[in-house]
Amino acid sequence: TTFGTLATGGFSPRNASIGAYPSPYIHYMITLFMFMAGVNFSLHYWALKGKFGHYVRNSEFRFFGMIICIALGMIMVARWMGGETFSEGLFRSSLFQTVSIVTTTGFVTQDYEHWPFVTHIILLALMFIGGCTSSTGGGIKNVRVLVLLKEMGSELKKLFHPHGVFPIKIGDKPVPENAVSNVVVFIAFYILIFLFGVLAMAGLGLDIDTSIGAVAATLGNVGPGIGSVGPTENYAHLPILGKWVLSFLMLTGRLEIFTVLVLFTRHFWD
Repeated sequence: TTFGTLATGGFSPRNASIGAYPSPYIHYMITLFMFMAGVNFSLHYWALKGKFGHYVRNSEFRFFGMIICIALGMIMVARWMGGETFSEGLFRSSLFQTVSIVTTTGFVTQDYEHWPFVTHIILLALMFIGGCTSSTGGGIKNVRVLVLLKEMGSELKKLFHPHGVFPIKIGDKPVPENAVSNVVVFIAFYILIFLFGVLAMAGLGLDIDTSIGAVAATLGNVGPGIGSVGPTENYAHLPILGKWVLSFLMLTGRLEIFTVLVLFTRHFWD
């Protein structure tokens, strides 16, 4: 379980995953270490040297924490409005699943497919965001999402001030324009591959929920998706060709797209 937590692998020796252990202590401990595994490991290095302030000063860490808090709040409210009683158990299961999905670990304590539909959308978005850079998490990564949001804000400002210069900064350091372009292209490729993956899985006869859930979960290296590949299901029933497609997506997502896509360019083979 520890190996599956820190490597954000999500494999458990029990069929019910972490739900097989009813202890709140176990749930909170695994949540803590999933969170740590999703954080930039260089920050842990500085913490070991007694410099804990690096956590607070790091823009990606603050953004990561904000995403978790927002998603947690929205999921708890949705479940409460869906008829569940507000309790420690509701908070714990919502927190666990939020951290598990955003860090792309994939452990589960409850079948979240029984939660309100809006929570599925939130968890799906977390699959795309993923962990931080230099972490064991997958997904697009928080710093890329942060750079994209800042670039969108900069472009909006230019609409009102066409001659203005609005550099993108992460912390106190400006991000070079070529790095910003790289982030935008990466995210564009990520979404494009996701769409092609969904089309491929839907073409094999899967329903739209399963197609979206399977592609998002494999491309982001999460594990459990939605639909017939949800938290209490598996991928065994999928067509053989579908398994090949999802295997390619897992490899592409883990190697962060460019490494795989370059193999399909003519310049690589010249």
